[in-house]
Amino acid sequence: MKYTYIVLVLVSLLFPYAYSQISSELGREPGVVMRMGFGARGIGMGNALSSVRRGEISSYYNPALVPFQSTRTASAAMGVLSLDRSLNFLSYGQDLKPTAGVFFGIINAGVSDIDGRDLNGRHTETYSTSENAFILSFGTRISPKVSIGLTSKILYYSLFEGLSSTTVGFDVGFIYSFSDQLALSGVIQDLNSKYSWDTSTLYGTNGNTTIERFPLRRKVGLNYHPEYFESTVSAEIEFVRSIAIARFGAEIYPIEELALRSGIDQIDLKGDLSAKPSFGFTLKPDFGFVSSYIHYAYVIEPYSPHNIHMIAVSVVFD
Repeated sequence: MKYTYIVLVLVSLLFPYAYSQISSELGREPGVVMRMGFGARGIGMGNALSSVRRGEISSYYNPALVPFQSTRTASAAMGVLSLDRSLNFLSYGQDLKPTAGVFFGIINAGVSDIDGRDLNGRHTETYSTSENAFILSFGTRISPKVSIGLTSKILYYSLFEGLSSTTVGFDVGFIYSFSDQLALSGVIQDLNSKYSWDTSTLYGTNGNTTIERFPLRRKVGLNYHPEYFESTVSAEIEFVRSIAIARFGAEIYPIEELALRSGIDQIDLKGDLSAKPSFGFTLKPDFGFVSSYIHYAYVIEPYSPHNIHMIAVSVVFD
């Protein structure tokens, strides 16, 4: 059994690069960048982290994970994307003894160098957009086996001069720990999440108010972390309207200072969405005076002229 598991993990690290599909439907829904993942570790594991209780924790995937954050950890991540896009993250998480935890996070995304032109095709000015989420999560263990959590999100989108949206959304989740090795998760995300646009400041009496609601996301995940091999594998299924999406990830530690990971996100069980394979690693440099980690993720992005590079640095305050 042990050697079968090791082979499965190693195959999982390589399998994503043989997988590809075409077309995209979910990309047309509001809040696309808020569904791209959080940080280099999560994105490198195909965003299949809703039940992963070890390593660096992010409540983006499940607020019930927060009590499993064993250290005070701050992290910053920057994405390198094509088409003048940006994707950045900041976070801080810590436990609240004896059974709770708290997490703060920021997602910043946008598009720059948008060429503005008048009706005659002459260049007027250069525009940019800024899409942001400010995350506050709290989670607690209500029993030795069950953890629950709640996330509140302020969603701020600056689309154009004088046109912006500020709203609030919520996530809820739970984790059931069968043992130290096996856990089940359930998450409902983007409750009340939406963008609200009022164009009367631009068009006066011809303007109106438009509400774009994020699709409700429901996830069920499973994670296995064996005792005999320093690794983890995780899988989950997400339901978004009529779409069912599967994703999985794997992570191994060949040595204490190095982690290798891989995953595949957005596997549409109906075959309509584009899958997003990814891989990454973590290095633990020895600076002596501080515990720090360098993370990297690479995502094969369909339809883009270049793929995504995600670089992150984490600092642990012992």
